Amino acid sequence: MAPWLFWHAVSSTARLSTVTQILIFLPLTLSTLSTDAFLLLSLLLFIHSLIHGTLTLLWGSPALSVLQVPVHSFLLLVCFNAFASSVHPLLITATSWWGWTLRWSGPGFIVMEGMSSLLVVQKLGQIAKELVEEGERYQFGLLVGAAAAYVASAWWIVVSYPAAAASPLQSTFLGVALTAFIFLTCIGFAIKRTNVVESSGLALVLAYNFWLCGFDQFSSWYPAAAHAPLLSNILPHMQTLLNFITNTLPKPVLVALCYRLIVLHFASRILPTIGADPWDPDPDSEDDWDIRPTSKLTKLLLTYRQSVFITAYSHLLLLDYPAQVWWRWVNVFFSLTLWAVELIVSNDDDPVTKEWKVE
Repeated sequence: MAPWLFWHAVSSTARLSTVTQILIFLPLTLSTLSTDAFLLLSLLLFIHSLIHGTLTLLWGSPALSVLQVPVHSFLLLVCFNAFASSVHPLLITATSWWGWTLRWSGPGFIVMEGMSSLLVVQKLGQIAKELVEEGERYQFGLLVGAAAAYVASAWWIVVSYPAAAASPLQSTFLGVALTAFIFLTCIGFAIKRTNVVESSGLALVLAYNFWLCGFDQFSSWYPAAAHAPLLSNILPHMQTLLNFITNTLPKPVLVALCYRLIVLHFASRILPTIGADPWDPDPDSEDDWDIRPTSKLTKLLLTYRQSVFITAYSHLLLLDYPAQVWWRWVNVFFSLTLWAVELIVSNDDDPVTKEWKVE
């Protein structure tokens, strides 16, 4: 085996181990100790991620991925020891401020998730418009795919409706959101500023949010935590740890976290193309990223992605079920509002766009 291949495998395994530790350690601390202990661990992991990202930015060695693997376990032990007896008032103050920061970061995460979702959907629509020039076979395939997305989103909404519309207010929200989506789609088709790929993609995003609004709230991980006495058995009983992973990890939170990180990742890859010259023969080339307006933001997002991961995960874990539902509705209406603004201000002078949207 070539040395570079071996080192790549070791580095990838280390990164996977880091993600797994964060996914397990944060809810583990919250369920077995207290909210303050969870906030302390989250704060320590966040500080470590900032240091790791800065070293990566300055040094850039892949060895950093391997060196940070034992740090998370060490921070977990520090957190357990800190709350094993009387807690220093300074730690309580630090965790209080960190908890306040996480709670008030909710609007920021909603804005990032909504904008990233819309950016990814619009990028798919743009790719579809470019493929139309390649021939009718692409156009037919795109129309079939868009129709399948519409059907899938409609089925998803119907299945999610009984749980998502659990109260009169939530059913009103759902009806208003669907009406606004259909209205904006019709307006976008009429003024030739959207296409079926973009609209069907947004329909899937809305269906996902509706589904999360009614995601089996009774399987929430908070009651299950009382049946996972890990504090006294964490080392000798691996079966208890396995039960914790399979039964106690917050599934709605993991779904929301995965979606949020995925759209943020794709949006960070799309951002550099926003500042590209439209007359550039190769706008997707990475050679000129550094001269584009959004390249620095993209580099920061990718460098400090672990910090974003920890902050987003901690914020979702800190929210109870009703709070997650209300933030989800805010996300729905923010995405629709942003799409409406984009339809108004977008440019419709592209002949390819006109041809695709008319057909």
